[in-house]
Amino acid sequence: MGEQPVRVLACGDVEGRLNALFNRVQTIQKKAGPFDLLLCVGDFFGTTPEADAEWQQYKTGAKTAPIHTYILGAASQEMTKYFSNACGSELCENITYLGRQGVFTGVSGLQIAYVSGREGSQEPAPSHCFTSKDLCSLVEPLISNSKFRGVDILLTSQWPKGVWHYGNTPEVDTKTCGSNSIASLADKLKPRYHFAGLEGVYYERLPYRNHVILQENAQHVSRFIALANVSNPAKKKYLYAFNIIPMKSMDQVELVKQPQDVTENPYRRVTKDKTDAPKPSFKSEEEEPVSQFFFDLSTNQGNRKRPSDGRGRGRGHFNESGGKQPRRHPQPTGPCWFCLASPQVEKHLVISIGTHCYLALAKGALTPRHLLILPIGHYQSVVDLASDVVEEMEKYKSALRSFYKSKGERCILFERNYRSQHLQLQVVPVPLSCCTTEDIKEAFMVQAQEQKMELMEIPEHTDLKQIAPPGTPYFYVELDSGEKLYYRIQKHFPLQFGREVLASEAVLNIPTRADWKECKQTREEEEDCCKQLRDDFQPFDFAWED
Repeated sequence: MGEQPVRVLACGDVEGRLNALFNRVQTIQKKAGPFDLLLCVGDFFGTTPEADAEWQQYKTGAKTAPIHTYILGAASQEMTKYFSNACGSELCENITYLGRQGVFTGVSGLQIAYVSGREGSQEPAPSHCFTSKDLCSLVEPLISNSKFRGVDILLTSQWPKGVWHYGNTPEVDTKTCGSNSIASLADKLKPRYHFAGLEGVYYERLPYRNHVILQENAQHVSRFIALANVSNPAKKKYLYAFNIIPMKSMDQVELVKQPQDVTENPYRRVTKDKTDAPKPSFKSEEEEPVSQFFFDLSTNQGNRKRPSDGRGRGRGHFNESGGKQPRRHPQPTGPCWFCLASPQVEKHLVISIGTHCYLALAKGALTPRHLLILPIGHYQSVVDLASDVVEEMEKYKSALRSFYKSKGERCILFERNYRSQHLQLQVVPVPLSCCTTEDIKEAFMVQAQEQKMELMEIPEHTDLKQIAPPGTPYFYVELDSGEKLYYRIQKHFPLQFGREVLASEAVLNIPTRADWKECKQTREEEEDCCKQLRDDFQPFDFAWED
């Protein structure tokens, strides 16, 4: 017989509504029970006289909780009066305060790590706050054990900062919500389930990996679930039921199975943003400011409205001397043909300028609508990009997909991070009448095999940065279906490979245009083409004012 699972209920902020909570739990026990324990995050006690009166009934024994209930400590100064013992204690029959932070292991072997309160900024912290020292004292004994694989459950009142990265978006203000220290804690402890409260919303994030694809052995996935307040008027979910077999009793193969909707780890974003990655000290640093360059694209364009940055300034306007804001994008060490502030840039090819990226006609374009998405600052590849640059690049991708769709074309993107110094994301439209997406995918695979290269299909929800750390030479394709192909370049790579595949008979059937040098136009032809493109693309261009 297999190991019996532990049946668990998790609850959000109770706020003193004990009768409502336990009546609901009793109903669930009768319909779907029995459950073994109830775990509560957020504020358990309330601030009203009614809430205090309900608590007195349980404290005096007039009423009894129908299930073993484990709660976190105060998340505000006002609630500290209910918690006299920082190390945890039984507050009344069947209701136990776990403590400020620690690990609770049940008789089944289920391991529950917990942290009460909110992140504090000073030492010693108030009793309703935790500090980096508190979290280190929790983490270090666990991760110092060579057999440590993670904890079964993590309970925190605060959310981890950035948990929504790579996943579904919650109904909270992501600028202010969450703690960097809790994010670092979750990254280190690798909980199979992580519950939090305080925000008054229900949010079940897609499960995320705890290992790097192709670089580390497979590990179990983590699930983050935030729960709403008990008896909230909007009827948002505040109770979550699940079964769990303790990690120590599970077969390794079963434990590391990956669900279909798994994403990358939200706390390990490989970018140049200093705020993105959790710090070993549980502290975060200030984010580097970004800059904006302004370019005059009015020449040969007629009377067109320029994009605005929301402060009355046109994002598409600059003076030819390269005027810019005091804050700066990354700069090259020498001349660069693609940095937008560079005098080498052929500015007549520019179609659109955003805050962090710009769109340009490809030199020697494969087709009339073959475009490039490029970062304004000097970045070598997609995996080097800062998160705000990635976000705007995705907006350009989405705009181009819609633009091409209106023309009866599918959108194919590719990047060659090899013998190049500035990222050029090639965007090539392929008429729907030419071939299917599967035909394009097969063309890449077949021609790669002919060149003795093995293109790998990147798993769904996997980020390129997890496979190709900065500095890795690679070739990357993104099909209109969302499928992604990747090749880690070893020694040599045909520089025109992407164009050759798309120009081949199996796709566009224009093999003579495989080499961009054979497709050059005069400057006048380029200007005419770009003017038409700007006009056609404008309805889809988020960088332009309505």
